[in-house]
Amino acid sequence: MTIAITGATGQLGRIVIAKLKARLPAGQIVALARSPERASDLGVAVRAFDYDAPDAAALAGIDTLLLISGSEVGKRVPQHRAVIAAAKQAGVARIAYTSLLRADSSALSLATEHLETERALAASGIPHTILRNGWYIENYASGVQAALAHGALIGAAGDGRIAAATRADYADAAVAVLTDTGHDGKTYELAGDTAFTLADLAAEVSRQAGRTIPYRNLSVADYAAALAGAGLPAPVAGMLAGWDADIADGALFDDGHALSKLIGHPTTSLTDGVKALLA
Repeated sequence: MTIAITGATGQLGRIVIAKLKARLPAGQIVALARSPERASDLGVAVRAFDYDAPDAAALAGIDTLLLISGSEVGKRVPQHRAVIAAAKQAGVARIAYTSLLRADSSALSLATEHLETERALAASGIPHTILRNGWYIENYASGVQAALAHGALIGAAGDGRIAAATRADYADAAVAVLTDTGHDGKTYELAGDTAFTLADLAAEVSRQAGRTIPYRNLSVADYAAALAGAGLPAPVAGMLAGWDADIADGALFDDGHALSKLIGHPTTSLTDGVKALLA
C-alpha cells in the first residue's frame, strides 16, 4: 500500500506525514508538494504536484490519496476537481478528503467549496472517506498573541461554543482512515471533546499568562474594522468577522465525540492547546 499526501509541506500535511512514518515504512509514503524542495526534510519520497495543474503521472502507483483541502479560498472547487480527475486517471483506489464540520448544513461561507468537493468525489466513483474537520485551536494563535500585546481578546462570537481540536488530533484521524479498512463511504463529523467560548479562551490565556486578559465582544462591523485596522485586507477582515457571527449561532459546536472515538484517545484540552499557543 502506498499513500500520498497533497499539501505535504503545509501545517497539517507535515503532521500527517510524521504520524504516518510512525506507523508505516517511509517507502510507503509519498509527499506531494507544489515546491518539492520545501519537502526535502520530510524523510519520504517527494513528487511535484500543483493543485492548479495536477499531473496524473505524479499519482502513479498510489493506492490511497489524502486530499488536504487547498488553502486558496475561492479557488478550491476547480483545484479539487482537477486533483480528483487526476486521481481517477491514475487509478487511485481510495481518497480521504479534509472537509468542514457539517459542510452540508453549515452557515460558514467556507462550507460551499467543501460541499462541492464532496459532490465531486461522489460523482467520481472513487471509494472515499470524508473527514469533516472542525476548527483548529491553532486558528487562535494570532488572536492570542494580539490579546497579550493589547490586553484583550476581541471577537464577535458572543457565547458561541467552539468544539476545537488541534491539528495533531485531526492528523490522527486522517492516519486512522488512511491506514485501516472499513472507512470507505463514511463521513465523519470531527470536533474537539470539550467546547469553549472565546470568553473561556481568554480566561485560560489569563490563567496561564498570569494576568487578566478579558474577552471583548464586538459587533461584526466593529470586529471587521478592528481586523482591517490591524492590517488585514478589508475583504479578509469581513470574512473572518462573518465567521464569528456564524460561530455565535453554533456553527462550530459539536458534541458527538466522533473525533476522539476515531483516534482512540481524548482530543487536546483547552489548557494544553493554550499552553502550545503561548509556547
